[in-house]
Amino acid sequence: MIQITLPDGSKREFEQAITVGEVAQAIAPSLGKAALAGKISTAGKSTLVDTSYVIKEDTDLSIITAKDPEGLDLIRHSTAHLLAYAVKSLFPDAQVTIGPVIENGFYYDFSYKRPFTPEDLEKIEKKMAELAKKDEIVTREEWLRDDAVAFFKSQGENYKAEIIASIPSNETISLYREGDFIDLCRGPHVPSTGKLKVFKLMKVAGAYWRGDSKNEMLQRIYGTAWASKEEQQAYLTMLEEAERRDHRKLGKELDLFHFQDEAPGLIFWHPKGWRIWQQVEQYMRQVYIDNGYQEVKAPQILDLSLWKKTGHWDNYKENMFTTESENREYGLKPMNCPGHVQIYNAGLHSYRELPIRYGEFGQCHRNEPSGSLHGMMRVRGFTQDDGHIFCTEDQLLKECADYTALLQKVYKDFGFTDILYKVATRPEKRIGADEIWDKAEEALMESLRQSGCEYEISPGEGAFYGPKIEYTLKDAIGRHWQCGTMQVDFSMPVRLGAEYVDANDQRKNPVMLHRAILGSLERFIGMLIENYAGAMPPWLSPEQVAICPISEQFNDYAQSISDQLKAKGFRVIADLRNEKITRKIRENSLQKIPYILVVGEKERDANAVAVRARGNLDLGVLSVEDFIKRLSNDVAQRIDVKA
Repeated sequence: MIQITLPDGSKREFEQAITVGEVAQAIAPSLGKAALAGKISTAGKSTLVDTSYVIKEDTDLSIITAKDPEGLDLIRHSTAHLLAYAVKSLFPDAQVTIGPVIENGFYYDFSYKRPFTPEDLEKIEKKMAELAKKDEIVTREEWLRDDAVAFFKSQGENYKAEIIASIPSNETISLYREGDFIDLCRGPHVPSTGKLKVFKLMKVAGAYWRGDSKNEMLQRIYGTAWASKEEQQAYLTMLEEAERRDHRKLGKELDLFHFQDEAPGLIFWHPKGWRIWQQVEQYMRQVYIDNGYQEVKAPQILDLSLWKKTGHWDNYKENMFTTESENREYGLKPMNCPGHVQIYNAGLHSYRELPIRYGEFGQCHRNEPSGSLHGMMRVRGFTQDDGHIFCTEDQLLKECADYTALLQKVYKDFGFTDILYKVATRPEKRIGADEIWDKAEEALMESLRQSGCEYEISPGEGAFYGPKIEYTLKDAIGRHWQCGTMQVDFSMPVRLGAEYVDANDQRKNPVMLHRAILGSLERFIGMLIENYAGAMPPWLSPEQVAICPISEQFNDYAQSISDQLKAKGFRVIADLRNEKITRKIRENSLQKIPYILVVGEKERDANAVAVRARGNLDLGVLSVEDFIKRLSNDVAQRIDVKA
């Protein structure tokens, strides 16, 4: 007898070996129809398997359907294969390469003699729908590696043959067949193409084979796939809204910044954009002051010998810019931590001084691939609100918990209240002993537990020198942005000789906490622009007030109000152009200025202003004094414009 334990703890017994699909059918016919795969657990290890997988021994089993996160990934993975199937059906000379699942969808890379056109994408998507409607069975086959290599070479699939040839000969090679199409894949896959009902091809882009610019440029077809039409439509609507909010588009419309080819991955800040930057930086500088940080500044370049000591050169050199002078090689800093250790090491510290908290608006440069650059979201030069805390092991837990509380307050002030927490654990490529990693990982998890935060584990996603908490924000249209981090590092202080004198007059290495709240200021400002669709709350807005006289005879009054507001520290423009008032209001509204003050004879005589708030809100006539109080409150409370 084979005993299968289900997620609710109930058990099913079967007299002989049985497939996952048959178990689902035995539980309920509706479940058998909905089953996409199974998750078996034996000896504490969970594995996703096809519905055709034969269970031959006692095991725990979960039936995976489209309602499960794993089920959605299966749908997307299988839809990528359906895409390749359709491309090969329409363009037999095309070679398939790789096709993974990505966030919200999938892609597949192809080698073909000419570029795919938008019309080609329409044909491919139509063909995918035809193949899905045929509801062909998807079957798994296991081959010897060399046989698989020979087969794909005979089919003219040289890329696929190259991939398989790189797999060790003792590994099982699994192929999946649907109709006339067969592809290399570890699986699992949906049981038949009929399970793939909701998908859409999005675009074509270039991609180098194996991500190496020395190799052939392939064509990458992106698509999205969902469990229901409603989910897909919600996603497509979100994309439309995201396009409307694109910071690159708004940056140009609002005259905030620009990019140009002479400085790839670097930003040219215009006056209005730089005002936003200054508000963010000044706010964060006050956060430093209020929370015991000492602001420091470290050099931009450091001798390569220092980067080798820290481990950055061995683990990060492909992302570093280098230079040389007088036969010495230097690295342009990709991060600020080694410099902060040098500042710490400049004096001998007592345990009574700890924790020591350093903060820097440190300008960093990273040699990101040109294909990965994306406006302000992925750049080569950026500034971090970077900080490092040197503390004892006994202080570690409190420092981590206090940091989470601080971060929550900062995000709330910027308008973000929905935060996701992830603990990224040790990667394969790392420095430091396992017992140190155990201690560091547990400290981060316990600090979140004490803070009342639910968290997920991201296995293997930590930095090479230590695990980290990743703080991810949810914006106004539901997108997630990973921003802040807290990293525990036992290794770098040892490598760079950072010490303190303990209560027993013994020298010890401190624990070093790497932390950033906003992360890259450039990226965070890009997020703010998109979150607010360019309509920044008054405290962040580059121009808080526009004053529009209805005719030239009221220019002096408009200018006097402007002077009063500027004297209070507000950012004001007086629109004294000889234009119709309707045009002035419209053009200033398009610049998303929080308040437009209209002044004429009635307002001048009453020392008042007619107030229009962003969003076409008519707030009526207010005295200048009352308006100043209103704007002062908006800024002090960091609230948005409201009726």
